[in-house]
Amino acid sequence: MNGKNDNPTSTTNGNSISDDLTKSSATEIAMLSQKLVNSSLPMPLLEKALLQLTRINSALKYGGNINALDNTARYIDIITRLPWQKKSDDKLDLAHAKAVMDKNHHGLNAIKQRVLEYLSVLILQKGQSKIHTHAPVLFFVGLAGTGKTTFAMSVAETLGRPLIRIPFGGFSSALDLRGLSKLQPEAEPGAIIKALIRTGVKNPVILLDEIDRGASEIHADLMGVLLELLDPEQNENFIDHYVDYPFDLSSVMFIATANNTKNISTAVMDRLETVTMPAYSDEEKIVIARDFILPRLLAVSGVDKNFVSINDSVWASIARTSGFDPGIRSVERKVESLVRRVALKMVSGQGKEFNINEGNMRDFVD
Repeated sequence: MNGKNDNPTSTTNGNSISDDLTKSSATEIAMLSQKLVNSSLPMPLLEKALLQLTRINSALKYGGNINALDNTARYIDIITRLPWQKKSDDKLDLAHAKAVMDKNHHGLNAIKQRVLEYLSVLILQKGQSKIHTHAPVLFFVGLAGTGKTTFAMSVAETLGRPLIRIPFGGFSSALDLRGLSKLQPEAEPGAIIKALIRTGVKNPVILLDEIDRGASEIHADLMGVLLELLDPEQNENFIDHYVDYPFDLSSVMFIATANNTKNISTAVMDRLETVTMPAYSDEEKIVIARDFILPRLLAVSGVDKNFVSINDSVWASIARTSGFDPGIRSVERKVESLVRRVALKMVSGQGKEFNINEGNMRDFVD
């Protein structure tokens, strides 16, 4: 042995791979820096992210961990996709709002009136430049199937804003809502930040669905985050642990739902405008099934509405057999079954037009 490297090729290859990684990292850092500069980030956050890239660039020159760059690249992707400035234009038109709600919902006149009152306030606030607009926090309370979620969808449609639903039933921790610090191995933004990214605007309608649910051991923590989200004095500076910088949620229209209020803290209830969703009578179920559910399901299934007629006695039976269900879910399931069976009979050549009456009802409805 003469003390010299017996395998100069491997050393050369090692240096080559290292050089390639360094060049690749430098290129990615340059691209990320440009992405930051071209974004609409608040200046303090922009400077903070650029400084982080500078530190990673320096560390990589001396053998730093490439994972740090991967984590930072993901963080930059998240913060640059957030709609820091972008808003959708509201349709503040009472006639349009009433038409939308009447199209989607039978009755519920008192609730429709409440929504129109809120829209009127927003219209007046928009005309006063000195007033900082805070959207109302509507809270729909009622048993399953009484229309809480669908009414929230109608409110979003009246405003012309995108809606996104955040179900509380699946939360295992309040961090699911607020996010995990990017320093943690499982770093992830919370549900609010994800909702804003998906809608692409800073003033969507966010449906906080079934806020009375969630494991008992996280109840207090969830109520604490909810309080911060819904309080106009606090939500202008909401901090997600992952983003680690205040985001203004004051333009978001939050709508909450629950089956009851017993698991909701007093402090949170004080920030909510409760709207009670009533149970439906058999007569109301008939109108909803006939005039709202059936036309929608026929259109979705591709069945021509002109080829299907249903006698009043059938509708009465469907409503009556829904039992003690205060909502319309069991009625909707029966109508879905009816439409599917009509479709099957059409496709299998058992007929083209169907008149469903007491005599043949059992062929179409369980």
